[in-house]
Amino acid sequence: MTTVSLSELTKLAQEALAAAGANASMATSTANALVFADAHGIATHGVSRVPCYAQHLSSGRADGAAEPRIVREKASAVLVDAGTGLAFPACELAISSAIQKAKQTGICIAGVTNSHHFGVAAYHLEPVAQENLIGLAFSNSPAAIPAWGGKRPLFGTNPIAAAFPRMQSAPVMIDLSLSQVARGKVILAARDNKPIPDGWALDSEGQPTNDAKAALKGSMQAAGGVKGAMLAMMVEVLCVALTGAKFGFEADPIYDEVGNKPMLGQVFILIDPQALAGEQVYFDRFESLILAMLEENGVRLPGARRHDLANTAKDEGVEIPDSLLMEMGYQAAEKV
Repeated sequence: MTTVSLSELTKLAQEALAAAGANASMATSTANALVFADAHGIATHGVSRVPCYAQHLSSGRADGAAEPRIVREKASAVLVDAGTGLAFPACELAISSAIQKAKQTGICIAGVTNSHHFGVAAYHLEPVAQENLIGLAFSNSPAAIPAWGGKRPLFGTNPIAAAFPRMQSAPVMIDLSLSQVARGKVILAARDNKPIPDGWALDSEGQPTNDAKAALKGSMQAAGGVKGAMLAMMVEVLCVALTGAKFGFEADPIYDEVGNKPMLGQVFILIDPQALAGEQVYFDRFESLILAMLEENGVRLPGARRHDLANTAKDEGVEIPDSLLMEMGYQAAEKV
């Protein structure tokens, strides 16, 4: 492992993505999002994704020349077409547009279609919370979770996130996938030839497995059993039926080098507290809940650990496997 500063890691990720075919804005926005994940202790969604993204750019599973564009909008709604590029520039456009609309009308729903893996869901809500808006984020993903009672992967792990701003403190950030664990953990375990714990996944026959590679050919167990499976279905409908994207079962796995363009969907919902009881009422009521939570020893606010890790990473950098750094460096130099 080598400790790398956030600025150095961002530059390396940018270069690797650009070498694989990403245009300047795509390489920059993607690198920023991936380094954010590493800084917040979410290595499964950090620069470990660069080789996969770069392969998709090189093979045509993602279009590095794509420029996101608004294709439909109303006073409180906007739809952005990612053009089958990497997700991050399109999500940035969706969020910036939604912030403006939510401030005008009190609420906005922003959809992204023809998209790709969008990384850490909460990342997209950071600028929302900075504007004292509440944000909700949803994305579908390639099939990993069966419908309840089945064994065929049908729904994605389908992450959901929420950002709740506070008046004088960091926002409360909630971010989770609807599988028992994020599939990225299984991918890393398979890469490193390590077993996975009980309860994470099923093999292709629908049987529990500790073999990460067998899990990738099978399915993930839904968080909370039937409840998690139903929530995953809700996210599929929101992110696909509303945007025209592909369902999880129509998209080839992200970790496969060869496959179709994922063309996934994302949805963001932004709410201005001022439009309801008022901003001050929101802040006062929310702080009352936080104080009640923190009265009990052992309670930690969602996102607090990640926030502390990010502050440390700003000064000390993050540890990255040497093999990954070499792989990223090779990709960056390959076409120079």
